[in-house]
Amino acid sequence: MRADLSSPENFEALVREHQGLVFRTLTRMTGGGPHVEDLAQEAFLRLYRALPDFRGDATISTYLYRIVVNLSQDEWKRRRKERTYLASEPASLEGEEESAAWIENFAGDGLAGEHARTPEQRLSDAELQSAVDAELLALPEIERSVLVLYHQEECSYEGIAVALGLPLNTVRTHLHRGRKRLSERLRSRFATQPHPTESSGNSPSTRAIMAGKA
Repeated sequence: MRADLSSPENFEALVREHQGLVFRTLTRMTGGGPHVEDLAQEAFLRLYRALPDFRGDATISTYLYRIVVNLSQDEWKRRRKERTYLASEPASLEGEEESAAWIENFAGDGLAGEHARTPEQRLSDAELQSAVDAELLALPEIERSVLVLYHQEECSYEGIAVALGLPLNTVRTHLHRGRKRLSERLRSRFATQPHPTESSGNSPSTRAIMAGKA
């Protein structure tokens, strides 16, 4: 018999296990800020309310991704209505470390993180990360969602398809378009600025993003 996930003890353990996933994904999809905590609380509240009908057809994490994407879409609609735009910033040192991991994962360069970086290189990485965050938020909602779930959360195509309720080939299409659009926006952004690789020792991760090979 499946454990009662809605019991206080089991639900608390469930929250502890998945809170990193929820905060991380919300931050990538909506930008950093105090709103993330409110959205995370709402995500777990929606999950708790849905648990009585949860049949285990998908994993809890996939179900949470679906909730997080819906909350993110609501947040984007609210911002458009208010005509506001919130910049994305890591809220803590942990957030900065996750940002670095996002850069390396997005670029497909698994070796970059193994080598020590100088302060100048770290500064360049931070500048590039800030640019990636800003341009990511400027992408169409569906492309942003697919990029975050695939590159940061390392979801499979199948997992993304289930979470977003999309056909598998549609997921592949949005991922391809999102990668291309993001790399184009980054190249355009840095076209009149010093190239970030000039001060970072030509980091393979940076080169891959700017070249659109992620």
